[in-house]
Amino acid sequence: MQVKPISEVIAFLQPIATSVGVEIIDAQWNAREKSLTVYIDREGGVDLNLCETFHRAIDEPLDELDPTYGEPYTLNCSSAGLDRPFKTERDFLKNLGEKIEVHLYAPFGGKKYYKGELLSFTDGVIAVKAGKETIEIPFDKTAKVCLLIEV
Repeated sequence: MQVKPISEVIAFLQPIATSVGVEIIDAQWNAREKSLTVYIDREGGVDLNLCETFHRAIDEPLDELDPTYGEPYTLNCSSAGLDRPFKTERDFLKNLGEKIEVHLYAPFGGKKYYKGELLSFTDGVIAVKAGKETIEIPFDKTAKVCLLIEV
């Protein structure tokens, strides 16, 4: 199935998201299932009713955009989830002071994994207080950065 670029779909949906009061975090095509999933967030979190409201708001406009060039697909709206990876500067800034985990592609400072308090995110560099040390890790060296979920 041929589909429009996900960046084009997100840009198209952005004004609708703003009007509903949500932020589009990501969107993904699943070619095997022929589905589009749009991940949303907002201050205070996302519940099922908000997902449903956003789904209804984007359903008809997406039909007009025709992201699959006439092919049928399933539209899903979902919360990005607590453990979602940080992707934007806003993700880092709204989580300052929170405990995070940082997974790296290759060892940095002798380790491939750090956990600690997010101190700052400046010019693409993450500052994390890990134990007694503060480490500064370039974001482009990370495989995944997300909130630390302790159970």
